[in-house]
Amino acid sequence: MIIRRIFAFLIDLVIATLFSLVPLPVISGLISFLYMLLRDGLTERGSIGKRLLNLQVTTLGGQQLNYTASIRRNIIFAFPAIFHVIPLCGWILAHLFGLFIYVIELLAMNNDPRGQRYGDRWAGTLVQEGPHYY
Repeated sequence: MIIRRIFAFLIDLVIATLFSLVPLPVISGLISFLYMLLRDGLTERGSIGKRLLNLQVTTLGGQQLNYTASIRRNIIFAFPAIFHVIPLCGWILAHLFGLFIYVIELLAMNNDPRGQRYGDRWAGTLVQEGPHYY
């Protein structure tokens, strides 16, 4: 499931990056930041990437994620997106800082028995297989 989570995250990262291409840097940075922050609370099963890869984020009690939990679990990923407000130099900073965060969170997720990364632990969330609609 870790590989699917990585690909789901990459899909969401591509979406956030596409938002950052809006011609006005302040607006594009803000939209990108908000998408990364709120992405898991947008639908009942989580982000667009998670939906496409049949994953869902729930609280440890098995309840649907709300915006507060989404903010807690994703603030670490949203923070680099704010650098997009600085043309060129900001993009470089965002990607370098983001890469550092991604590696730390990937190591945490890989070493946790439930597959929780630091953001999941702080928010009290868990990523699991989504429901199958056959």
